[in-house]
Amino acid sequence: MKQFFLFSVCIICLFSCTSAAGKNALHVYLTDSSRFVLMHPEAIEKTMDMAQFLSAEFRGQNYFFNAWVKADENAIEIALFNEFGASFGELSYTAGNIHFSSAVLPRIALQYIKPEYIIADFQLCFYAPFLLEKQLNDSGLVLEITDSGSLHGSRHGSRDSTRRILSGNDVIIEIEKTGNSVKLVNHLRNYTYTLEGVFHE
Repeated sequence: MKQFFLFSVCIICLFSCTSAAGKNALHVYLTDSSRFVLMHPEAIEKTMDMAQFLSAEFRGQNYFFNAWVKADENAIEIALFNEFGASFGELSYTAGNIHFSSAVLPRIALQYIKPEYIIADFQLCFYAPFLLEKQLNDSGLVLEITDSGSLHGSRHGSRDSTRRILSGNDVIIEIEKTGNSVKLVNHLRNYTYTLEGVFHE
């Protein structure tokens, strides 16, 4: 519980300086000047309703969570738990609406958490490449995808791939996807997520 609180405080410190200026659309700043508007849930590449194990590294500290993730063309819903099954928090996103709640974090801390960044990372990992590419281009960024050719899972298979998001010539975010893990490295903000689950079904 203490580690979760410290991780949340770190995220607050990282993102609290980025304000929602201008248009009312939910958005984040992937760089200090690249405004990424959150995409409609319909843009998801593949629906999911599954347990995941999340490990995160931020400023030299490691954190671990269990999660249940349900995502389809209507919404993204993420519930976080500790190893004993106790709830840490719940996050939901529909087009134009986002909500995060937690019985663990102090109410004052909840005011400064920006769940938009969690949803943005999820979309960068799991939303349809051609729609994501357009949205990133509108932000002044470039999406590059490398397909390793390896196949996993069902009869249709699921290819290992790497997504890279570039600002100019600099890779700011790199996402490695396999049949049972997704690893996001944010080189600009200096944090890493690794999601483990059965992604190939």
